[in-house]
Amino acid sequence: MPSKFARAVATAVAAATSDPPPAPPQRPVVEEHFGTPVADPYRPLEDLDDPAVRDWLAAQSQRARAALDALPGRRTLLARLEELERETPGAVAAASLLRDGEIVCMKRDAGQDVATLRSRPAGPQPEQVLVDPGSFPRGDPADHLALECFAASPDGRHVIFGLAAAGTEETTLRILDRRTGSLLPEAIPRVEAVYAWPCWLDDQTFTYAQRRPREAGAAEAQTQAFTQARLHRLGSQPEDDLVVFGSDAAGSPQFEPLDFPAVVLTPGSRWAVGQVRHGDETDLSLFVAPAAELGTPGITWTPVCGRADMVTAFAIRGDEIHLLTSRDAPRGRVVRTSLARPDLASAALVYEPDSAVADAVAVAADAVYVGITDRAARGVVRVPHDDPAQAMRLTIGDDEPSATVEAARPDIAGVLLRTASWVRHGRILRYDPRLPGFTDTGLLSGGGRGPAALVAREVMVPSHDGVEVPLSIVHRRGLPVDGTAPAILVGYGAYGATTPMSFSVERLAWLERGGVIAVAHVRGGGAFGKAWHHAGRKTTKPNTWRDFIACAEFLVAEGLTTPARLCGSGRSAGGILIGRAITDRPDLFAAAHVGVGCTDMIRFETTANGPPNIPEFGALAKEDEFRGLLAMSTLHQIRDGVRYPGVVLTHGINDPRVAPWQSAKTAARFQAATASPRPVLLRIDYHAGHGQGSTRRQAREELADIWSFFLWQCGDPHFQPADGGARDN
Repeated sequence: MPSKFARAVATAVAAATSDPPPAPPQRPVVEEHFGTPVADPYRPLEDLDDPAVRDWLAAQSQRARAALDALPGRRTLLARLEELERETPGAVAAASLLRDGEIVCMKRDAGQDVATLRSRPAGPQPEQVLVDPGSFPRGDPADHLALECFAASPDGRHVIFGLAAAGTEETTLRILDRRTGSLLPEAIPRVEAVYAWPCWLDDQTFTYAQRRPREAGAAEAQTQAFTQARLHRLGSQPEDDLVVFGSDAAGSPQFEPLDFPAVVLTPGSRWAVGQVRHGDETDLSLFVAPAAELGTPGITWTPVCGRADMVTAFAIRGDEIHLLTSRDAPRGRVVRTSLARPDLASAALVYEPDSAVADAVAVAADAVYVGITDRAARGVVRVPHDDPAQAMRLTIGDDEPSATVEAARPDIAGVLLRTASWVRHGRILRYDPRLPGFTDTGLLSGGGRGPAALVAREVMVPSHDGVEVPLSIVHRRGLPVDGTAPAILVGYGAYGATTPMSFSVERLAWLERGGVIAVAHVRGGGAFGKAWHHAGRKTTKPNTWRDFIACAEFLVAEGLTTPARLCGSGRSAGGILIGRAITDRPDLFAAAHVGVGCTDMIRFETTANGPPNIPEFGALAKEDEFRGLLAMSTLHQIRDGVRYPGVVLTHGINDPRVAPWQSAKTAARFQAATASPRPVLLRIDYHAGHGQGSTRRQAREELADIWSFFLWQCGDPHFQPADGGARDN
């Protein structure tokens, strides 16, 4: 006989998931695009201010909470995640070098919920906390503040830092006077900290990018329109700051509404570089002007490169700019030209890889440091300024096969490097070409260590069209190859971004249970350069989820798992990947997680972040791109009467990048359509956004929920309600 507790658990879960989910507000809407009718019965869910919608979301969230809390193993799993978190060496989100060798970084120690701004002096002095977001007042005590950006002045006295509340990414800049330990009075709101951080012109003046206030009645899609780069002098009123680049700025080039301008300033250079990001497109337009002329009526911005030049990154040293371009170089190359007279046609070649992909560039006093990617592993090639023929890849060791440049300055020799591996913690190392080897900065105590019981391997998987796709697989040493392992397959596939090799101590909670974690480096990402990216965007987007499906089939064919134990996961743009994988092949997965996912691509353009993403996903107004959007839209590919896997959709209500109603509409459609007894849950975090700025506690709680859901659906006996009622929808 089951215990009282077991019966209570079963009753709670059955009540949460056996009863029909709450009925959503509905209003049939059918719109025609190029002769194709597109139905949208859940359009009312887009109005998150409607009390009926808020009530429905709350009921869905409570339903998910009851179901997940009632799983017997969840509490133990969460406790293990907490234990592992206490054992971690912490995390450094970003670091920069000051002239005297001091390191300023955003760092979170083990047990800390959010990162603090730290200083690590070059000498023997101890590390110092400069800014603790938890010390600032906030409107809702349940909300939290998180660091979004920082920049130290050339003399090191002042530090700009940006704070945003509860995952909103609505950043306000503040300025710390390190000499007095006090904050300057000015606070600068609506700062754009995603595409460019503030840059100091001198010890008293800096540039920053700011969004305009949203006008009353303006469409949400116009939220990010007409961003401007401004110039602030310490002690002045922010509302008086000059617009120095962007619409309405003297001498600026012509801008589209959703171009994102910023002014980049580099120590030791007399030039200001005007950077223009065209929405979320990765190719930049760059302009140059004398830094001393910023804010003057007679300033002239000279073009350096345009979108057709396929420049995705740059680094400045004195009067020269180094550009990472894919034009006529599918795997990327770094070239150099003068800032006084930029001429890309005659630019000098600095470095071009033979087989890997060049995807980052940094400049130090001694050399250009080029970031390269070879499938999942990343590396750094040092190209001396005085002898480019002596280019050399920096090799750290077999235990740390991946490395990236964490920080560099054109007036300091060497760089900070961040190492990575699938099976052990990374480190932050100092590389100085004048010294032998590498020096551990100690920023990550315990870095370089990891459990000996884990193994990782890289394989190539033939996709639907014969193209081979990289797949990274991690599991315990000696794992039985008999199909009994629960497996998680993760993918992304957008913006040319590569899922980097990394170690997460939390994964041990899955791997030590005999599980498998695999990462599919699908098209749309950047594993093999620009062509790989373009083979998985707009009308070629189906390659993204078909590559993912091929990797899932490989895991099954290899005997690592079975469809009854295979779970898929994708976040943000990866929501397209996982949503379309389970709608194309519902038989291949036991469960799926869609995190802050792009799932209604027909309506995505109406959201704040929709128009900037047109270069990546396509425009509704173009017939071929509309058909591409329809094909990648999970919501519109869900079919009635199909036995779908279990689905958990997670979203932060403050998400500024993907509107929460995307997950709401998709959850409602899956719940109405599926013929499977497996559950569809919608988990809402009312104090989170897209994930950036979430606390460690929030991340742990979400991970415990997702993995408990997966283990439930994979049949793990520790996660099954006593009467089996948990499998009913």
